[in-house]
Amino acid sequence: MWSFVQDQLLKMTWLNEVIGKVLSLFGIDLSSRLGGSLQFFFFDIIKITILLCVLIFAISYIQSYFPPERSRRILSRFDGLTANMISALLGTITPFCSCSSIPLFMGFTSAGLSVGVTFSFLISSPMVDLGSLILLMSIFGSRIAIIYVILGLVIAVIGGSLIEKLGMEKYVEDFVKTARVANREPETLSYQDRLHFAKAQVSETFKKVFPYILIGVGIGAVIHNWIPENWIAMVLGSRNPFGVVLATLIGIPMYADIFGSIPVAEALLDKGAQLGTILSFMMAVTTLSLPSLIMLRRAIKPQLLATFIAVCSVGIIVVGYLFNALQTIIF
Repeated sequence: MWSFVQDQLLKMTWLNEVIGKVLSLFGIDLSSRLGGSLQFFFFDIIKITILLCVLIFAISYIQSYFPPERSRRILSRFDGLTANMISALLGTITPFCSCSSIPLFMGFTSAGLSVGVTFSFLISSPMVDLGSLILLMSIFGSRIAIIYVILGLVIAVIGGSLIEKLGMEKYVEDFVKTARVANREPETLSYQDRLHFAKAQVSETFKKVFPYILIGVGIGAVIHNWIPENWIAMVLGSRNPFGVVLATLIGIPMYADIFGSIPVAEALLDKGAQLGTILSFMMAVTTLSLPSLIMLRRAIKPQLLATFIAVCSVGIIVVGYLFNALQTIIF
């Protein structure tokens, strides 16, 4: 039963076969570079779009029970490491990209939550949302996906705790600390209200991320069928001990979410890149994208921004090397 779910529902191998047959009917040779690229492109676009809509609807419905006011109230009940853990877990049911998480981060900070707790949320929200778990399962399998999410939460908890221990509260911009936050009870939504909210989130999020899905799938199609395998293996494979560091540095300037980075990761894996190197690239893209760092700079001072980047980068690189070491043992 699980093999059926993995292959037919998550990986959608049936869809790949259907697309291959349709392309063949138009006289396209699937064994050629162009044919293989077209099959990869159309298959991943349709598969990711289906998963995207289903996941956003389900997660948005869950998220309707945790509006910002309620999330702040929940977090305010805890302190220390427990607060960091709860904050990281709340991050898994919030927006899919780092830029969308920053306004919530600012709201939590304005409400008086500690800087360490808010940063645990900020790290986990784009890196390990529930959508990433399902999407990673569709490409890498359940074991890798679960370990990825667990390690992402560990980075979020340790990163937030470390920022707290370093006393970085003073490096939050004053306007964030003094901003007024409405202190009201979250409105009670009916079942129909939650369905409407989830549908609206699907439409809004899809419009935002679909261009990046097109770009990501396009890059993946080029890597999959046009870039020689030995090139990828040489740069991101086991022969390059600095592949994880390189993949992390490449991922930081890019802007995408988990949906846009998945096709690139899939193509790199097929070409011989190491698993940990690929996951480091994905983590860097989703957590440390340049646009989100520019937005975050408006809320925090350079010292705290540099600490945030350093903590996340070190954590991502460690996870990458750990996965590479485990790849031959476990996977």
